[in-house]
Amino acid sequence: MQRRNREHRHRRRSHQERPRRGLTSALRRPGTQIAFLIVVALVVFLILQMGRAENNSTLPRDISAGEAYQMYQNGAFVLDVRTQEEWNEYHIPNATLIPLDQLPSRLGEVPHDRQVVVVCRSGNRSQAGRDILLNAGFKQVTSLTGGLNEWRSNGYPIEP
Repeated sequence: MQRRNREHRHRRRSHQERPRRGLTSALRRPGTQIAFLIVVALVVFLILQMGRAENNSTLPRDISAGEAYQMYQNGAFVLDVRTQEEWNEYHIPNATLIPLDQLPSRLGEVPHDRQVVVVCRSGNRSQAGRDILLNAGFKQVTSLTGGLNEWRSNGYPIEP
């Protein structure tokens, strides 16, 4: 009987002295903590990259006449923010006129699913129009640097 009690006590002691093998004991080791932090950082990084990939379709704030012409040929929505009088003088074929002062109330006429090139005479109003669209949640919007003056000087199509 004494022998059995000694063995039983020995087993209890050896069981108590054995290191714990649970998750909490593993997380107490510095190497495991570092590995865990690296994995968490990687997951956060990948999530952020996926979010950026969705917004990666954003265009540069301003583009040249050559870049605008290429987008125009590829089916971009060209938004002219000049006045009706300026539009009547000349405009880009198939462009849509929404004067800058009317743009905030006519946002529904601008497609969300296409790239938008905002144009004006010299490039100032188109920047304001671009900013209105960006602030309204449009992602694929850019402005023509130099406006239609630059467009015409490069010989790109216009119509009266």
